[in-house]
Amino acid sequence: MLTVGKVLRFDEVRGYGFIAPETGDEDVFMHANDLVDEKYLYQEGSVVEFFMEMGDKGPKASNIRLVHQSNAHQLSHQGQRGHLAAARPAPAVTGDGEVSAADDFVDELTEALLDSVDSLTGDQIKRVRACVLELVRDHGWLTS
Repeated sequence: MLTVGKVLRFDEVRGYGFIAPETGDEDVFMHANDLVDEKYLYQEGSVVEFFMEMGDKGPKASNIRLVHQSNAHQLSHQGQRGHLAAARPAPAVTGDGEVSAADDFVDELTEALLDSVDSLTGDQIKRVRACVLELVRDHGWLTS
């Protein structure tokens, strides 16, 4: 039977996790071998549809597919950098043809976020980046 639920947790390294079905029934075991999409896309809170089966130890999901993916989740890990750069306005160029310090900061911040936490999605990086930029500008540490 096709069922919809939310990923409670999924350990990409170990290759398994659990789904809470919309129906409120007991949590369903999920395994990486049953995923339709790339396993890094299955994050806590992701809405998925799957076929419910009874395994040896209880309910088990098969043919697990993401119901909705944001644009950032549709990217491969290699494609995230290009998407994130495209998600912000073109750099401001100063009178002497140089890129502004604010744009240099945004680029360095994005690279630092990409390099420091491998599991961040593009959407998460954009939200953290916006929050940090607002904080920096509010304190006057960076203008423009």
